[in-house]
Amino acid sequence: MLVLLRKPNTRMNNTKYVFVTGGVTSSLGKGIIAASLAKLLQERGYSVTIQKLDPYINIDPGTLNPYEHGECYVTDDGAETDLDLGHYERFLNIPTSQANNVTTGRIYQSVINKERKGEFLGKTVQVIPHITDEIKHRIKILGNTGKYDIVITEIGGTVGDIESLPYIEAVRQLQWELGEDNAIVIHLTLVPYLAAAGELKTKPTQHSVKMLMQSGIGPNILVCRSEHYISDDIKRKLALFCNVKKEDVVQSLDAETIYDVPNLMFNEGLDRVVLEKLNLNTDKHPELVAWNQFVKKYKNPKQTIEIGLIGKYVELHDSYKSITEAFIHAGSTHEAKVNVRWIHSEELTTKNITSKLGNLHGILVAPGFGERGVEGKITAVKYARENNIPFLGICLGMQMAVIEFARNVLHLQDANSTEMDEGTSHPVINLMEEQKNVTEKGGTMRLGAWDCELTKDSNAFKAYENTEISERHRHRYEFNSNYKEQLENSGMSATGINPKTGLVEIVEIPSHPWFVGVQYHPEYKSTVLNPHPLFLSFIEAAIKQSVN
Repeated sequence: MLVLLRKPNTRMNNTKYVFVTGGVTSSLGKGIIAASLAKLLQERGYSVTIQKLDPYINIDPGTLNPYEHGECYVTDDGAETDLDLGHYERFLNIPTSQANNVTTGRIYQSVINKERKGEFLGKTVQVIPHITDEIKHRIKILGNTGKYDIVITEIGGTVGDIESLPYIEAVRQLQWELGEDNAIVIHLTLVPYLAAAGELKTKPTQHSVKMLMQSGIGPNILVCRSEHYISDDIKRKLALFCNVKKEDVVQSLDAETIYDVPNLMFNEGLDRVVLEKLNLNTDKHPELVAWNQFVKKYKNPKQTIEIGLIGKYVELHDSYKSITEAFIHAGSTHEAKVNVRWIHSEELTTKNITSKLGNLHGILVAPGFGERGVEGKITAVKYARENNIPFLGICLGMQMAVIEFARNVLHLQDANSTEMDEGTSHPVINLMEEQKNVTEKGGTMRLGAWDCELTKDSNAFKAYENTEISERHRHRYEFNSNYKEQLENSGMSATGINPKTGLVEIVEIPSHPWFVGVQYHPEYKSTVLNPHPLFLSFIEAAIKQSVN
């Protein structure tokens, strides 16, 4: 008699794992589904985190053009990560870390470094087992901390992509090692509607699942994106041909906003099905009280304001994803709809500035790198300063505010940043001292959370209601403190200083209704349940501007 033996469960803790894969096409919203599921599980009382495995060979997205990848999100511990980690933090209201984002480049770099050190004892280094072992190690890092009941892992790319194969194989191995009660796979797929035929088509999903099963993985749950309602008959058909139960087929209809998705997934029972498959208690139901209060305010604003976002990547709105989400959080709190007017800084001139910015209630000059479009940003700063329009400058936006003030108030005509002009005679923005010997680009900027002390009675202090804050940075250039006294004597105050380095983190113009430039990125820390105080203050100032 043939006896099939199953590998015993040798896990060191009780962490459960949920893997989210995608099929048929990209951009189906794996990150939002993962974040929504995590939110529901969190509301049920479970400790949850999410990680993203990206199949590209870059070590991190820090050197990628925003047009290629959207914004580069930064964590407290200085990791440059995929923008999906921003969704994770905004939904869960807990910080992520270096361990929450892993790329193929980082996997291979680690394995190759080990090989160079002789850690494989002369063995031939191969994709299996060495690369897959490294992937499994990275997946289990968060679970092995003992802090999380459930770790959700989003696998980037689409099933069938060559670069995703090692990740799929690692998931197959982990499912076998951990056992069916401890690791499950959610497959997100597309069920398209053909208008000519007048029906939804299941064949793309069938082929996607077939491809996944050829890799040794059978999905435990199907989440089906669609523009049209998926009937019970279609669910039965999908269940039959994809080897799942009918109740394990969950529809995900297009939503009005990403913040509707947790409620939609709850109504579909996604969280309940997941918990049942993981053999976890389902007694506590998610209330989503604070979440739904936010959604209600967001959808029922009492007023509308116009905010100009001045940037050089405005064609791809994901380049400034955290900023636009921070506007939503702050706007909802004030029961105001924030209409973002996307303005390309290269198109701004002194001749068209009034027509472009004249009807705005607030102006935000966005982060960026390089000299392209900076003169347009400086022109926008000047317009906001001279016309008393609430202004927020972030990172490069803060630096442009300093340059504009130096040129037009101090009359230092060639004042500039050495990033744009190394030979400027007035480098009011200069390369940070510790950056002067840096030659490699990736992961070498000033990154992560740094402390800052605020001046009382400043706009920043009024917003934070505290003299000590910590914010996330991503930059190489800094305010040149040699010009601090000259600028302050002329009306621009340094209201935020790093206590250890003396670096100027915040500048303000006290005579202006609301003019704040920050070297850090406040947008990274804004969440649904904790809108960022600086954005709250900025939107409040813009609302006042709208009624004047």
